[in-house]
Amino acid sequence: MPADLPLTPCSVLLLAGGRGQRMGGRDKGLVHWRGQPLIAHLQALVRSLGDDLIISCNRNPAQYAAYADRLVSDDSDDFPGPLAGIRAGLAVARHTHLLVLPCDVPGLDASLLQGLLQCAARHPQQPVMVRHGEHWEPLICVIPVMHAALFESAWHAGERSPRKILLALDAQPLQCLPDDPRLANLNTPEALAQTHGGGNASI
Repeated sequence: MPADLPLTPCSVLLLAGGRGQRMGGRDKGLVHWRGQPLIAHLQALVRSLGDDLIISCNRNPAQYAAYADRLVSDDSDDFPGPLAGIRAGLAVARHTHLLVLPCDVPGLDASLLQGLLQCAARHPQQPVMVRHGEHWEPLICVIPVMHAALFESAWHAGERSPRKILLALDAQPLQCLPDDPRLANLNTPEALAQTHGGGNASI
């Protein structure tokens, strides 16, 4: 892929609206890692990408507001899953594409995001999704906002899997190594403890 390919302008959605079951019910985005809340690490990574940083959260909006241009929340109070947050982000995105990232993968770096956005520039009408080995990562993706209505119709038809919708839209892969450390998911106290910084909650 040409190194000078222009990056696709995008809105950014950070997903922090989960129930936090694997984290003992704590609000994952506000759990500390290396001295800061997980959400702060992602916010620092993406802040330079544009003027439309959206956080999907269902709790503690006052704390999340410090890291976002706008907040969205699910349209039900039973924590229906990440697809609900993606729908909410697509509904308000100001740019043609929405970069979606989970709050509990703080090892992501600028090189990976650049790869996603360059791939999106080459395939402007298709989603781009990280794949490591043969495993897709549907919550690390770029979605053309033009598909928002399709996400809505799939939701109302009972679909709850972002991966299935993205693959149905012929998602293009950003291929990573099977054991890429940037994709480590820190969604349990044990996972946090195995990395530097520990896992003390801020709330």
